[in-house]
Amino acid sequence: MKLSKRAESLQPSATLAITSKAKQLKAEGIDVIGFGAGEPDFATPGSIVNAAIKSLEAGETHYTPVGGSPALKSAICDFIKREYGLEYSAAEVTASCGAKHTLFNIFMALLDEGDEVVIPAPYWVSYPEQVALAGGVPVIAEVSEGEDFLLTPEILEATLTPKTKAVVLNSPSNPSGAMLDADRLAGIAGVLEGRDIVVISDDIYHKLVYEGEFVSILSVAPALKDRVIIVNGVSKTYAMTGWRIGFAAGPKNIISAMEKIQGQSTSNPTSFAQRGAIEALIGDQSCVAEMVDTFKKRRQLLVDSLNAIDKVTCAMPTGAFYAFPSIAAYVGAKFGETVINDSMDIAAFLLEEAKVAVVPGTPFGAPMNMRLSYATSDNNIIEGVRRIREAFGKLEF
Repeated sequence: MKLSKRAESLQPSATLAITSKAKQLKAEGIDVIGFGAGEPDFATPGSIVNAAIKSLEAGETHYTPVGGSPALKSAICDFIKREYGLEYSAAEVTASCGAKHTLFNIFMALLDEGDEVVIPAPYWVSYPEQVALAGGVPVIAEVSEGEDFLLTPEILEATLTPKTKAVVLNSPSNPSGAMLDADRLAGIAGVLEGRDIVVISDDIYHKLVYEGEFVSILSVAPALKDRVIIVNGVSKTYAMTGWRIGFAAGPKNIISAMEKIQGQSTSNPTSFAQRGAIEALIGDQSCVAEMVDTFKKRRQLLVDSLNAIDKVTCAMPTGAFYAFPSIAAYVGAKFGETVINDSMDIAAFLLEEAKVAVVPGTPFGAPMNMRLSYATSDNNIIEGVRRIREAFGKLEF
């Protein structure tokens, strides 16, 4: 049976594919060190788990309103007020089955055939695919490593067209870990001023910051509030990736449309996971500081170790939990009959020769880079980079 053109054109998630392959090899007894995971390697804090258990024991296992229970919406509003200093009503927020689902609903609610969405590269792999699924056209704003992989007002201006419907901002960034500061955001806001363009601000890593402070575009351009959708969730900040709770805050008409779409797809997020999310958002926040402190130390270890490899250069990420080193100097190198042309070849080579799983930068729009997650132990970082260094030493020019 012939599949739809939509299904045939869709690319699988590179990050999930690498993680799955590494797990498969480990299950076969092969000693693989994985740097692919886009999730904290910590257990969900006990207070959050206990809140969900109590919810189950209380029989909270039935449908809730599509966009989340009143208690969850209230917790989201409180969280946004605390973290952003912004006031939103329950009608201006909605919860979904993870921030990825939230983004999918946004694109489905906003886009008609041919509408353009500007996506700065490097980008999270799902942005272009979701835009295309919704009938839109992903327009990639090419950002150089010299700009620390951060969108500039000039690049944005050059990328906009009369068909531009939305711009995606992801700060701190997956995959680069770079973060937009107040000046850069003010410049971007200046370009968007007076234009009927929606800003989708994916802030899922906003608490995982190691230098400076996270800045929202609405803190420098509050007049844009009626055209900004904040996307966040509990997955990264509270080690709750499997719980699948994400949320959005934005204009009522867009939030309402998202809930209509969700009502015809998944209905509400899991009821007892909502109760855990409430505890995460408004409960004790000490777990976040502990994770950030650990990630900061691992970040230093990984980046220093990568930069000690001949011909590898890696900028220090400001947030998230990824390093994004350049492997451009190894393009053209050979291992036997194998020629390294880009990061796809590097990733295949490292998995085969070093038994190390990294994510190639190509699906992120950066073929000369590779992504390594430092959401793993110090021992894995030390041994994994040792194997990478040894494998790179076998390449010939």
